[in-house]
Amino acid sequence: MTGRANKARLIGAVLVVAVLAGCASSKQRQVDLESMSAKDIFALGEKALETSPRRPDAGRYFAEVERLYPYSEWAKRSVVMQAYAEHKRKNYDEARAAAQRYLDLYPGDEDAAWAQYILAISYYDQIDEVGRDQGLTFQALQSLRTVIEQYPDSEYAKSAMLKFDLAFDHLAAKEMEIGRYYLRQGHYTSAINRFRVVVEQFQTTTHTPEALHRLVESYLALGLNDEAQTAAAILGHNFKGSPFYDDSYRLLTGKGLNPEAKGQSWLRTVYRQSVQGKWL
Repeated sequence: MTGRANKARLIGAVLVVAVLAGCASSKQRQVDLESMSAKDIFALGEKALETSPRRPDAGRYFAEVERLYPYSEWAKRSVVMQAYAEHKRKNYDEARAAAQRYLDLYPGDEDAAWAQYILAISYYDQIDEVGRDQGLTFQALQSLRTVIEQYPDSEYAKSAMLKFDLAFDHLAAKEMEIGRYYLRQGHYTSAINRFRVVVEQFQTTTHTPEALHRLVESYLALGLNDEAQTAAAILGHNFKGSPFYDDSYRLLTGKGLNPEAKGQSWLRTVYRQSVQGKWL
């Protein structure tokens, strides 16, 4: 047998040994894991989360704690840690499932606020661009509201309130986008309906000044001067420094009109409430 053939046989033997050793090592790791305490497996999960948060190792370790020691305190903690680990990996469905499981099993536990917050931000972090369906935004709002109302003294309440305001603003932006589209197309009544939603339901958002200005534009296009003047009056009282008020003022004065409350439309009710403080 040639030297080349001997060398080939030797390499082959080494590879076989290596494969068998790898299989034995993998099996040993599994046996070792099952023989470890819940605390030690949990510590492995924490370490994996710290060093490789994008890898699935942490979630698997926490799941093993829950599987091997289902009635222990470590198992309870592992459920919420699974939710946290999956959220870090942007596996939002899995994160929500684990967080909800924790809330179902341990609703009164000290980590319930954290689980609810993970559930909420797993919706919030999936909020799509303004032009797409806003179903997740509504779910985020509902879940964030739960954090705010049920856990007002928790460390997550302040962050939940901030995210709630941003998600709320996001919904208003959606209404504005659709309203602008209708306005460009000359569908003024449809545009008015969208801008009205912003003025009545999202009045605390950053989109209200523009919504009032677009109402001025839409009503003027329809020849409804009383409504246009009233919208401008509300805009001028609440947002006089806004460039949208300047635009509305120019539109009105260009037609010989002024911002003032006139007529008995829904805008007159808004005027009485927001300017005159008359809620009845």
